[in-house]
Parts: sequence; C-alpha cells; structure tokens
Amino acid sequence: MSAPAPRPPSVDSLLGPGGALEQALPAYEHRPEQLQMARAVERAFSEGSYLLAEAGTGTGKTLAYLVPALLSGLKVVVSTATKTLQDQVFFKDLPLLSEKLGLQFEAAYLKGRGNYLCLHRYESFEKDPQFVSRDEAKQWPLLKKWVTQTETGDRAELDLPESFAAWSRLSTTSETCLGSRCAQYETCFVTKMRKRAETANLLVVNHHLFFADLALRSSGKRTEGVLPFYDAVVFDEAHALEDVASGHFGYSVSNYRLEELARDAVAALPAKDDRHPTLSALAQRVRSHADALFVQAPRALGLSSQESTVALRPETMGKLSGALEQVREGLSALASFSGSEREAELAAIHRRAEEMVEQLTFLEKAESSEHVYWAEARGKGLFLRANPIDVAKELRDRLYGALDTVVFTSATLAADSRFDFFAKRMGMYDDEGQPVTRVRTLAVPSPFDFPRQSALYLPTHLPDPSAPGFIEAAAEEIIKLCEVTGGRAFVLFTSLRNMVRAYELTATRLPYQALLQGERPKAQLLESFRQTPSVLFAAHSFWEGVDVPGDALSLVIIDRLPFASPGDPLVAARIRQIEARGEEPFDQYQLPQAALALRQGFGRLIRTQADRGIVAMLDRRIVTKGYGRVFLSSLPPAKRMEDTTELSRWFNGPVRPVPPLRTVR
Repeated sequence: MSAPAPRPPSVDSLLGPGGALEQALPAYEHRPEQLQMARAVERAFSEGSYLLAEAGTGTGKTLAYLVPALLSGLKVVVSTATKTLQDQVFFKDLPLLSEKLGLQFEAAYLKGRGNYLCLHRYESFEKDPQFVSRDEAKQWPLLKKWVTQTETGDRAELDLPESFAAWSRLSTTSETCLGSRCAQYETCFVTKMRKRAETANLLVVNHHLFFADLALRSSGKRTEGVLPFYDAVVFDEAHALEDVASGHFGYSVSNYRLEELARDAVAALPAKDDRHPTLSALAQRVRSHADALFVQAPRALGLSSQESTVALRPETMGKLSGALEQVREGLSALASFSGSEREAELAAIHRRAEEMVEQLTFLEKAESSEHVYWAEARGKGLFLRANPIDVAKELRDRLYGALDTVVFTSATLAADSRFDFFAKRMGMYDDEGQPVTRVRTLAVPSPFDFPRQSALYLPTHLPDPSAPGFIEAAAEEIIKLCEVTGGRAFVLFTSLRNMVRAYELTATRLPYQALLQGERPKAQLLESFRQTPSVLFAAHSFWEGVDVPGDALSLVIIDRLPFASPGDPLVAARIRQIEARGEEPFDQYQLPQAALALRQGFGRLIRTQADRGIVAMLDRRIVTKGYGRVFLSSLPPAKRMEDTTELSRWFNGPVRPVPPLRTVR
C-alpha cells in the first residue's frame, strides 16, 4: 500500500502547540492568543465575512493573519499604516514563513507611483536638468549612473535627501501618469511592478496607496490603478483608516498642483514645435491667475500666521469668486487647446485641466452637506480641500460591495470594550443600524503582565489643562518624573504649542539629552534616543507606530486627554453631522475617539515581556470627571499610583521574575 498523502498545512499545524513554528524556532513559544486570532481570520476567509480583531501588543497578530491568508488560496492585500510595519511584514515575517515553515507563495511589495522613477519624465528632465541648489546638483551624476543599473526604479535604493526637490520632476502620480498611452509604458517600473503583483498571492501595501488606488478605480473616469484585482484585504493598524480614506475620497486644489500643471504643459511639446508658443502662453495664463488667487486667498479666507486651517463657507469663497473664475477660464482654455491634439502628453494636460475646473467649482460652492470644506496653509503651499465628513457610505459604495472578506486588526479597535464606534465609523452598519455584511468581532488580550510591568501615575494636584499655569505646573512634574526613571522618557503632547513651551521650560534643567520633534528627521531622533538616556518631547506622529523596546524607554508622559480639537474643520463637521441625527457627539464620537488615541499613546511603553515602566497622565480629568471611567477601562490593567514617592519605590524596587508566556497543554 502506498503511504497516505501528507495532510496540507493548517493554522493549527503551523501555529498550534508543538506546531511547525515551535519546532522550527527553538526560542519561539506557542501563544494561545495568536492561535485564537489565526483561527478567527481563517474562518473569515473560509466563510467570506468581515472580522474586527483587536490583538493586544505582543500577541503576534502579524503571523496570525499572514498564515491563514497564505493558506486561503485567495489573492490577499495586506495594508499597513506605516512603512515600518510594511517593511517588517515583507522583509521579516514573510521570509520566516517561507524559509522556516516551507510555505510556498509569491508576495509583492508595492509603493505609490511617486516612489519610482518615471522613465518618460527622466528623458525630458535629462535634456535640461534644473536643480534648486548646488547640493542637489551634486546628486545628478550618482542618479544618472543608478538609472542605468536599477531593476526596480525605487528611490529607496538611492541615498537621496528626503527634501530632494528634483524628484517630483523625475517621478509621476496617478494624476500626471500617461498610462498605457506612454511610449515607455512597457518598460515602466510601475508597469513591471504591477505585472509582478498580478502573479503574486499576497500584496503588501500601505493605507495611502490602497485608498489612492481605490479612489482612482472607483471614480468612474479611469480604471487602471496600481493594484491588480484582489479577493480579500487585511487592514493592519486599522485604527488609522478613517482619516486616510477621507483624504483620498475628497478634493484638493493647491498652488503646487496648478504650478505643476503649468510646468508640465510647457514641457509637453518641444520648443521647436509650432504649437509650443501657444501652449506656453496658455500655461503662463494659468500660472499668473493661480498666483493672483493664492495671494488673495489667505486674507479673504481668514488664514493668519497663527491659524494653519480655516473652514471654507460659501460667503468666504464668494470673496474669491473673481479670482477663481479667472483660474477656471485659464484652465478651460488650456484644456480646449490640448484636447484638440493627439499627443498623449497633451491628452493628459487636457484631462488634468478639466478635472481641476470641476474641483474648483465644487470647492467654490461649498454647499454639499456630506463634505467639509477648508483651507490649509502648509509651508509655502496653500490647499483648498473638501473631504467627505463620514467615510462610511464611501466604503460601502466603493469597497464592501466588491469584497466578501475584509479583516480589520489593531491593538486599539475597541473603546470601553465595545467595537460599535469603529464599526459604525467604518460603515459596517447602515443608517438604520443594521449590519451591511456578516461582521464578527474578536478581542484577544496581550500576553504581557501589565500589573507587574507597568504603573499608571494619575496625579490630581495639577491644575485643569485649560487653567492658567497648567503647562508650567506640568513642566515641574515632568522634571520630577524624569528623576524617577533617569530620563528615558517620551513626553507626548496633544498640541505643538504645549510641546514647545514644555521643552523651553525644562530642556536646560534636565540632566539628560533633550530632544524636540521637528529639529531632526524622525528616524534620527529615535536613533539618538536609543543611544543615550534622553527625554523626547513629541506630538502627533510619535503617539503611534513607534517601537522602542528595552530600557531606552521607561517613561511615557502624556500632557492631556487626547480629545480632537473641535476647532478642526473636519472634527467640527462630524460633530454637526452627529447632532443633526439627534445623537450626542461627545458620547458617540469625541469620547471613544479620544479613548482609542490614549491607548495608542500608552502602547508606546510595553513592547516586550521584559519591558517595565511608567505611564503618567497629567490631565486630572481622567480621575475627576465621570467620563474618565471610559479612559481607564480602555487602558491595560497597570498598577495605579498618585504619589511620586510610591512610584519611585515601585520603579526602583526589586523586580519579580518574568513568568513564561502561557501555553496550551
């Protein structure tokens, strides 16, 4: 008799107790939480359902979704919020599954078009290379040599400064790409990347690329995106999806975008072409009218040096009606001329000019009740924007109707132990509160021993965060807390103003290296923080996606509860929309959103089973207000303290031995 055929691998045989992963990696110990999540993901793939899976830090959630995804036989997209996690999945986790477990699959790593050299634009640039500085010009010989050698065209292969301005003229976007009409289409690096992706089982992307592609393919105007068609999606770090999706489903016209169109129009025909003078004149007309519009806009819209964003309303946009009309007329003339010609470059100019006419008209009216309109000043750029207030309907229309299986996972999806907030914001329930598809939920706890590994310091003697003198009192508390841990602290702020002020009040008094977000690139700040006992003052981007395991980070100080500013145009619009439905925005939106944000901040502290440290919340409202219960119940079960003397004894006292990870027998 012939030997029975080997059983195909399964989630249990690979990740279960005594499974292939344990056998392949002697240091690996089976985690029941990981297996529980992997089984839930496997079920979602097999039955075609949606899964919300909250997996605490240390669960091993990446392998918990990768293994069932690879075993499913489906073409799966894994989308992450950060490049760091994207790199980890592709360069660390997938090779582990291939080399140690012998899984057979093909995976592709995809970035947005702007990361790749555009051969068509490179040819044009090479004829007349222009640089903003001598330092940039020095990079040109290296870049030219690289072009002859690269197989991917990915700028990450080059050691170019992040601020290398010429790259915008050497790469393309979904708007500027000529698509299949480009003479370089077959040799294009993006085309080659897409062809590799078409044969892959698993595509590793980031949220920005995923939603840029989804917005493009669902717009009804052009169907060719970067991603090939897929069967299922896993959103890792899914808590970040709403704002990313909202940005890509909206409209934005800026001085940068108009200038780029005018520049590309001039370059669309060779100077010796008889039509070039007319095209250049039309481009110059767009440029001059755009300059006039964006010179007038700040005063007309009420943007000041202190305000970087301001809501757009019909009455304020009316002050710019004359300037807007001149820009539209210039764009229409450019579109009319370029649309009558046959070259692919001119066809692209025609399409882009027509789209901007439509978007400027939409922005000027500022009348859609489903959108929020605002202006944003950033550096030398001024952006007029309109984004959907609620992405729920957009996701139902653009994504959910086409896919049976979507997995959302993060360490923070549930607020006050409930998934309702996230599920509603992401459109998994219709306007009547009925699920639009089969939705399952799962919460698996972290294997970390938070009562042993962490303390939560909750002082009540500080002023209310809105009271005069709060930041000065907070600065004194920061100094005391840093004495307990010998620095090695993140001090996280909800506003840049408080961050800078606290840094000014404490930096020279701290006997440790004091670092300030914005003074150096993020990667350099983190490297310096890891090398030397430091205190890092940061906001926004350091609340999540930052991983500093070990003793380098022993203290996380948070200045105040992270309620989103009601002055933010998008937040204000969401509040008004909830009120219009007869619901309470604080309970339905502001409070659960802040609770999830606080959990992200807390999550910077304990990254491994050996980590130990303190989270200090300087906002007394977490104790004195009734809603503080929601925040406290959402946080891990750390040991709570109100006195720095007790805190110092705990931190510097004897440490109990680390218990082994729990295993299933």
